[in-house]
Amino acid sequence: MGTNAGGYVALIAQGHHEEAYALARGPNPFASVCGRICAHPCEAACRRASIDAPVHIRALKRVVGEKYGIESGRSFDDIVKVVDKPRAKAARAGRIAVVGAGPAGLACAHDLALMGHDVVVFDGAPVAGGMMRLGIPAYRLPRAQLEREIEFIRWLGVEIRLGTPIGGKVSFADLTRDFDAVFLAPGCPKGKSLKIPGAELSGVLTAIDLLARVNLGQPIEIGKRVVVVGGGNVAYDAARSTRRFGGTSTSHESSHNLAIDAAVVASRLMGCEVTLVALESREEMPADPSEIAEGSEEGVRLINRRGPKEIVGVGGRVTALRTIDVARVFDDAGRFAPTFTPGTEKDIACDTVVIAVGQIADLSFLGEGHGLTTSPQNFITVDPGTLSTSRAGVFAGGDIAFGPRIVISAVADGRRAARAIDTHLTGRTDAPPRHRLRVFSTFGYDHPFALGDYETRPRGALPSLPIERRTAGAEVERVLTEPEARVEASRCLHCWVNTVFDSSRMNGSECIECGGCVDVCPEQCIDLVSLRRISRAPGTNHLRLPDGSPFPAPGQPGAALIKDETACIRCGLCARRCPVGLITMQALYREDEAPLLRLADTAL
Repeated sequence: MGTNAGGYVALIAQGHHEEAYALARGPNPFASVCGRICAHPCEAACRRASIDAPVHIRALKRVVGEKYGIESGRSFDDIVKVVDKPRAKAARAGRIAVVGAGPAGLACAHDLALMGHDVVVFDGAPVAGGMMRLGIPAYRLPRAQLEREIEFIRWLGVEIRLGTPIGGKVSFADLTRDFDAVFLAPGCPKGKSLKIPGAELSGVLTAIDLLARVNLGQPIEIGKRVVVVGGGNVAYDAARSTRRFGGTSTSHESSHNLAIDAAVVASRLMGCEVTLVALESREEMPADPSEIAEGSEEGVRLINRRGPKEIVGVGGRVTALRTIDVARVFDDAGRFAPTFTPGTEKDIACDTVVIAVGQIADLSFLGEGHGLTTSPQNFITVDPGTLSTSRAGVFAGGDIAFGPRIVISAVADGRRAARAIDTHLTGRTDAPPRHRLRVFSTFGYDHPFALGDYETRPRGALPSLPIERRTAGAEVERVLTEPEARVEASRCLHCWVNTVFDSSRMNGSECIECGGCVDVCPEQCIDLVSLRRISRAPGTNHLRLPDGSPFPAPGQPGAALIKDETACIRCGLCARRCPVGLITMQALYREDEAPLLRLADTAL
């Protein structure tokens, strides 16, 4: 996506919330959605984790979205001012069909509209949003907010035709005939089942079916005792949604429509007994730890290291899930290959079993003779750079090309496809991005690293709704206050700023081996050692000195200055201490982001 996460976090630390929103929203058509439900891979990569815990990047994005994003009530005219324009409007507009109104399809439509093209999005569902609307419960993503995000895309000129599945009245062949290009992003709409006895019994359903029906308010029969099979986030979404049914539902009960009749759901809250069965131990589970914790808070019983062996039933109806102990989940190579312990079978009594073990693609909408190359896993084969398929003018992305992915990855696919489609129609390409280098002054206390007491700033806890108030549509995670956000954002290490070691004989900035940088480093990540103490590991003959000359052979006179980048906290003390100016603090900014980043990198 190219979102400068560190940049908007640093701006929040400075109190520049409007500028932080501009940096977060610029490249992301669903910035406000991601502020609530993103799987936050940026936090997994956050350098702060090497000290204590990563910065709450997703929660901070939500803070500025609440104040300046679509959920703030701000006009679309104001929001569009901060939106990245992929390219200038095309001299001649193309007409593009997008299949799927999910994150990939809508992101593609968003960017194509900004580039001046006419876009029509087709989706068989009665609502737009794809799995953001059908798969994510309302307690994680409020419907009004998602609708507002989609309404902005309509405002750009995109036509969204709902209730129009491809393969029905409109065929794939019709699209390729009537449009200049087609982008396929229908997702993976079907849930995987289990190939075990009893999977066909009444009372067995997939998590995808359950969540879609709940989110659409459609009638669905859920028993009092529910077992969810799976260990991922989809499994927890299913488990936590069934907790909000308060008992057995029949087709005529209004409490099925959880989005509308929240009062009825609240009166029956915690009426279901929900058990989640996972192959993995709690530490091995792929679900986000916060999801596991919140599920436990809400009464979801978790059983680890047991697998489903058979679904037991009487008279065609589920009565129990037969489970078996898991000997191990992964083989010696770390691959998923569960093995079980014979003779350890146990039954869990239930009247509903929800299977949450993954999603599968459905390519039947393409019809016969579609001309697209597909993979053995039934995904559409694409060029990973352009997302073009084996058929000219047809592109595909998101789950249908790569399998189930997180929302931000699907959005990135949509944006990449939009540029490729524009190139296909107009021949235009992007010029190489321009960057600006900033060298910081590291003397005195007017630089952004002078006051960073990083070791005494623990990760804060995110506020959440009390258990007794968690009704069907009530949002569980609450927004940080502005003071809380500034404290959390100030934990950022500015890791886009680098400690650069460079010498110049002309400027007299050669290292004099004083060891001052070693002495002053609070993380002990710099060392000055004799070359006699260094041995070259196999395969490292490519090492070079900063001036490009070969690294000296072991045993030669001289010293090496060694730095462990993984431990550096960017405090800048080494640069300030160096008496010959050999060490500098430098940052490389994209030219279009440089003004905002310079604002973020002022004194703390």
